[in-house]
Amino acid sequence: MTIQVARLSDPAVRAFVTALNAHDRDAFLAVLAPDATMSDDGLDRDLDEWTEREIFSSNGHIDVDNQSRGGLALVARYRNDAWGEMRTRWHFTVDGSRITRFETGQA
Repeated sequence: MTIQVARLSDPAVRAFVTALNAHDRDAFLAVLAPDATMSDDGLDRDLDEWTEREIFSSNGHIDVDNQSRGGLALVARYRNDAWGEMRTRWHFTVDGSRITRFETGQA
């Protein structure tokens, strides 16, 4: 059962998912701290290259199935034009209102 984005507990994570699903690059970048980092399947990746490839140029979309840790951990169905749909996990580190790191990978 999908959790409505508006019901995600953490405001920064809610803004991240909203921007990702809307393919709103400016809003997406605004929720990330200037020195934000990320990893995919345990490997640190270049944030700009990864988001361009996995989100913006491939129509990425996330449907959240579960949240924990106050909304900083998600289990979701993620899909894009490159890989189709897969069950994924997302962990966020938030400082104030900005995401300083996110980690994703197959769940």
